[in-house]
Amino acid sequence: MTTTPTTMTNDTQNETDLLNAQMQTQAPGGEDGRPANLPEKFWDAERKCVRLQDLVNSYVALERRLSGSMPAPETPEDRLKVLRRLGLPETSDEYVVDVSHGMFQIDPALNRKLHERGFTSEQVQTVYDLAAEKLVPLILEMAGEFQADREVERLVAHFGGAEKWREVSRQLLAFGKKTLPPDVLKGLSSSYEGVLALYRMMNEERPRLAGNGEGEGAGDSVTDEKALQSMMRDPRYWKTKDPAFIAKVTDGFSRLYGG
Repeated sequence: MTTTPTTMTNDTQNETDLLNAQMQTQAPGGEDGRPANLPEKFWDAERKCVRLQDLVNSYVALERRLSGSMPAPETPEDRLKVLRRLGLPETSDEYVVDVSHGMFQIDPALNRKLHERGFTSEQVQTVYDLAAEKLVPLILEMAGEFQADREVERLVAHFGGAEKWREVSRQLLAFGKKTLPPDVLKGLSSSYEGVLALYRMMNEERPRLAGNGEGEGAGDSVTDEKALQSMMRDPRYWKTKDPAFIAKVTDGFSRLYGG
């Protein structure tokens, strides 16, 4: 049926009446008489009939839209043409990837595999971004956990068994919380050498240190306990919490009490 005039002819009206009768028979509608399988936009509620012209126009528009869609590739050559249209470069060397975060560098071997799979530059960038966002932190976390397990194994061996280490670690934690600022305690307890330094401090009963008082800034020298106390009064330690400065204080404690 190809009739598309703006004013319906008698033949078209007859076709409409026939269509209405068939649809009513096949799928009776509700109170308004509209067939159940007919969208409301194609139903003339006043005349109780199908809007045939609207139905035809909708079908023609749909047909045009489908005919303009990209056909599914049937051969490797067709697939390559489609991928080229989507943005696949000629070679993997032409990928433009931003790794300015510095976590890792571009991997040519990986890029070749992605190119074989038909990845565009945008998709390849997504792969690298996900690696930086998800995989690298996960790997670092796993490495940190592995290193921590190794450190604990060394401490267990040093103190003569798991049971004794549990008791020593409990005492160290209680001592550290009473005598040291949280940042220093965290720094010392994160390594084998730091824990041993904390253990020597506890056994030698060194003078307790305060970490929140204001005072003059300390120099970079960490030669004795007095210098460490001065550094801990520096605003860079207790106020702005400069990571490099805190690390220097932690290292100073480890060196001073490391034996």
